[in-house]
Amino acid sequence: MSESGQGPQTGNLPTETTSFVGREAELRAVAAAVSDARLVTLTGVGGVGKTRLARRAGAGLRDRFPDGVWLVELAQLHEPALMPLALYEALRLADQSTRPAIEVVADWLADKKLLLILDCCEHLAADCADFVRTLLAAAPGVHVLATSRRPLAAAGEQAIVVPPLPVAALGPGPSDAALLFTERAGVPGEYGSAVAEICAHLEGIPLAIELAAARLPEMDLDTLRQRLHDRYEALDSPSPGRWTGESDPRHQTLRTAIGWSHELCTAQERLLWARLSVFADGFEQEAAELVCSGGPLGSGQIGGLLSALVDKSLLRSTRTRRGPRYSMLDTVREYGEEWLRNLGEEQRLLERHRDYYRWLARTGGREWAGPDQVAWYERCTAEHANLRAALECCLADPDPRDSLEMAGSLWFFWFCCGFQREGRHYVNRALAKSPGPGPEPERFWALWTLGVVAFTQGDLETTGRQVDLCNPLADRLGDPAAVDAARYLEGTWLTLSGRSAQALGLVARAAGSPGCGGGSPAVKLLLLATVTFAHLRLGDFDRAAAAAGTLREECERHGEQWMRSFAFYLLAGAALGNGDPASAVRHARDGLAIKWRLHDILGAALSIDILTSAMDDPEQTARLLGIADVLWRSVGGAQLGNLDLVAARRACERRVRDAIGDLAYDAAFRMGLEADINEGIAYALATPEGGTPS
Repeated sequence: MSESGQGPQTGNLPTETTSFVGREAELRAVAAAVSDARLVTLTGVGGVGKTRLARRAGAGLRDRFPDGVWLVELAQLHEPALMPLALYEALRLADQSTRPAIEVVADWLADKKLLLILDCCEHLAADCADFVRTLLAAAPGVHVLATSRRPLAAAGEQAIVVPPLPVAALGPGPSDAALLFTERAGVPGEYGSAVAEICAHLEGIPLAIELAAARLPEMDLDTLRQRLHDRYEALDSPSPGRWTGESDPRHQTLRTAIGWSHELCTAQERLLWARLSVFADGFEQEAAELVCSGGPLGSGQIGGLLSALVDKSLLRSTRTRRGPRYSMLDTVREYGEEWLRNLGEEQRLLERHRDYYRWLARTGGREWAGPDQVAWYERCTAEHANLRAALECCLADPDPRDSLEMAGSLWFFWFCCGFQREGRHYVNRALAKSPGPGPEPERFWALWTLGVVAFTQGDLETTGRQVDLCNPLADRLGDPAAVDAARYLEGTWLTLSGRSAQALGLVARAAGSPGCGGGSPAVKLLLLATVTFAHLRLGDFDRAAAAAGTLREECERHGEQWMRSFAFYLLAGAALGNGDPASAVRHARDGLAIKWRLHDILGAALSIDILTSAMDDPEQTARLLGIADVLWRSVGGAQLGNLDLVAARRACERRVRDAIGDLAYDAAFRMGLEADINEGIAYALATPEGGTPS
């Protein structure tokens, strides 16, 4: 899933925010290599520009890959099992089956012609080689462009060493290295000799050049040149740490350049740099203040210090709706990590990072069913890598309490935001740490979370086991929210198992009680949804419509959107059952608009399916069926294998084929199937009741 809402056809390369300098020969070499080999690896020292070159090369190769060019960032993954999930996230898939992740990814890629850019593979090189071998064997139209400080050593790999930028001009005008320096620093051309000397000292390494250029506001060009000269004259042997694994001597040049930037920072800037290295990915100022303050760093000083590190090119800043978000290049982070270890603060900062993201998970779970739901979705997806890192830190602790609590607190992220596979992965690991009686409230919510994730994957057997575990545990806890949550889980399981009358008897009384939900708005809304769903499955469409109306009103009272969109889906089903297709179309479109805003691919697919059942224009319906198929292929299985949904889909197709014939149906269906998914959703949302989209 992605914040952009783009579908599975367009690619996900980020927009370049600074100029791209030189590399014409390297770009031609990469293009030729990708034509000759299905695995091409760009290698070279840290800071030499492998990632930037891969992204620019991928953008230039888009025409060769009709299914897109997709960037998969691996730098923050430290567990090989998460690689397929990172690919899911990058490709914006929403598979909710229980098949092995690598198998589902390989199947989805099997008929695609696309380019995967696997960025920063060196720490998982052997696992990446196995991963790529599996993907390429299953998907003959897929090519991989990897970046790594060393080759992956995979069969058929073609490695290209990315050199530094030339420091000597090859013709009229400045060298590429000098051009990069002048563009980043804004230095006029008449300073060419001084710039050339600086770039020669820095051996043309782009990151080193950018760090040096960032120093010009505080010193003139001649001072910068002289200080660099003095610094490199005093160059000594590498110090111990992660840096010594680099065989290329240029890495010591980069280390020296970063070390010089470090020396020129104030003591407080250096300390913050080290402490910020605990963040697995980007971070906000609030997180930096709460994780990194203490001792000589007051929380009120953090904002100014972040700005100073941005000015020195040691941090990068992007604007978001929540304000600036900061990030650090891997090589800069590694330097900070080494200093943090030397300061003896690493474990303490990791624990503070863990505790901040545990708080974020708890708060998000508590506030999910409220007016800030979209903001919570965006915040948690932005913090995904940090949430993973905090979970890993919790799992490393012998005490299972923190891992159970955090995995359960993130129920909304796993269940509602499309991360069912990853949620199941972490909840199972947390529960494995506490196989018997243990911290009961935390254990209950972890078991419950596993149950709701399992039924979204069609795994009713696992859900049934969690029902058997949750019911007695909720009774022992005596927590009304836990008791009602257990009823919701059992009621949904019974309904999906074909026992809707039994489910209704269980949940209707709880949903109608004054204390419904035990003080948890989310649990209350979930119970109301189960009542509605059970009525719908029983064919009692009037009661289903009334219950769905109550659900929608409660959602609007709380400012909740995700369940409100489901209320519209249920209203559409009830209207369809009552022979009112115009209302069904209106409700389905209202639900789809919310589903797409929350990037709920499964919900969007369900909404379009019910929309097609209500439409009376056959060509329009065929096109919508094609659009829905794009979404279902992302989800991993047509209609999740649900017999009622599959039957409705087939009946709709037969109706349309009978109305317009196979040739017209296939042409309209193909239009939907081949459309950009954003255009397809816009088409579905513009569909009036029985008319033609504008």
